[in-house]
Amino acid sequence: MVVTQYVKLKSKGNCDVINITDDVQTKVNESGLWCGTGTIFCPSATSALTTLEYEPGCIKDLCEFLDRIIQPEANYHHNLRWGDGNGHSHLRSALLQPDLTIPIVDGRLSLGTWQQIIFIDFDNRSRQRKLVVQLMGELESSAN
Repeated sequence: MVVTQYVKLKSKGNCDVINITDDVQTKVNESGLWCGTGTIFCPSATSALTTLEYEPGCIKDLCEFLDRIIQPEANYHHNLRWGDGNGHSHLRSALLQPDLTIPIVDGRLSLGTWQQIIFIDFDNRSRQRKLVVQLMGELESSAN
């Protein structure tokens, strides 16, 4: 069985980190899938998905790390071409990637104790985002 659902977000941009774990688990619950995989995808060239312990210190560490390796104020060819000032956003998105796949076991996302699914918007302004959540697997009755 394949189920495709969506999670809508309003982000602030500038390394806005949003915990979407509960949203994705809700989609798993609604699907009735008992075992399989869940893939989350953000159709955006300036945002990404990953897992992280969602706590203020870790979030700040991630954003500061990205500021060091892909500096927002640096000169980017993308900015010269388009003048939108978000060249760094595209590189950060490419580094972290727009998708994430997580096993579903016994109707639950198989995440570690301190592991949450996070969406990060790197763009230099707020955005409306619509994430694709595609779930594949078996219903509880067919898994037993």
